Amino acid sequence: MSTSGGSTRLKLLDGALRTVVEQGIAKTSARSIATTAGVNQGLIFYHFGSVDELLAAACIHGAEQRVSHYRERLAALNSLTELVDFARAVHVEERASGQVTVLGHLLAAGQTSPALAAATAGGLALWIEELETVLTRLLGATPLAAFTDPAGLARAAAASFIGIELYEGVDPEGATRALDSLDQLAVLAEALDGLGPLSQRAVAHHIRRRTRS
Repeated sequence: MSTSGGSTRLKLLDGALRTVVEQGIAKTSARSIATTAGVNQGLIFYHFGSVDELLAAACIHGAEQRVSHYRERLAALNSLTELVDFARAVHVEERASGQVTVLGHLLAAGQTSPALAAATAGGLALWIEELETVLTRLLGATPLAAFTDPAGLARAAAASFIGIELYEGVDPEGATRALDSLDQLAVLAEALDGLGPLSQRAVAHHIRRRTRS
């Protein structure tokens, strides 16, 4: 693809995301996206085939950008408490950038559009992959390593984050309390990690018995 073609695609991807943030999914059309991107609307169909396909591609594009933006910070985390602090920072940054708005609209639109549903799931999968890597590393050195599923926890964390982000729009205080509860879980996990070997074995034995019952 020519440099010009690549530049136009990028304008359309960014323009689609901005249009959803500024106008909502109901008013996002070929015309509104083209106006935001500053290109002829016919180029949407030339490069993507349809508005839904453009929005699907924009969803993945946006997720790739955001995950890349945070990757170094994720790799530098050394504890579950730091991970919770990171989640708080991401919560603020993503809301300010409009990404929460985009996600909410695409999740809603995905209920009736298979293309958008698949793209939204694909974008979330990028986040989940990064979270799974971090959780595997952080939990691997704790007594909880043998009793946790980082892959499942990463999905639960992503789903919880989405829920908190959307929930904040109707109950900011409730969303804050939800984030505070994550702090409590992180402190508990680190308290277990700080126990001596005998205490850690006792806790592990208790957890093993409970999980088998």
